Amino acid sequence: QVQLVESGGGLVQAGGSLRLSCAASGRTFSNYAMGWFRQAPGKEREFVAAISWSGGRKYYADSVKGRFTISRDNAKNTVYLQMNSLDPEDTAVYYCAAHSGPYPTGGTYDYWGQGTQVTVSS
Repeated sequence: QVQLVESGGGLVQAGGSLRLSCAASGRTFSNYAMGWFRQAPGKEREFVAAISWSGGRKYYADSVKGRFTISRDNAKNTVYLQMNSLDPEDTAVYYCAAHSGPYPTGGTYDYWGQGTQVTVSS
C-alpha cells in the first residue's frame, strides 16, 4: 500500500507562486513515475504534470507548460510542483498520484493523495 500526502496549497493572488509537495511512503518511491492532477469545481479531473522514476523525463499539460515545473527528490520520497504565474483558471484541488511503472506512459496511476486546495484570486 502507498500513502501520498500533499501539502503547500493555499490562497494566492493572480501572478503569484506556490509550491506543492507530495510525500510518499509504503513502497520504493524511486521505482515509479509520479503525477499531478487537478479538479476544478464542476469539471473533470485533468492531468497537470508527470515525472519519470529518475526525474529524467517530464510531461506537462499545455495549459501549464512554461509556468509549472515538476521535480522529485528520491532521497526524500517527495515530488514537487512549482507553480508560477498563477491564474484564477488554476484554481482547483490538486492531487498527486503514483504510477504503476517507471514511466508515466501506459499503465495506470494506482494510488492517489487526498488533495490540496489551490485558490487563485484575481
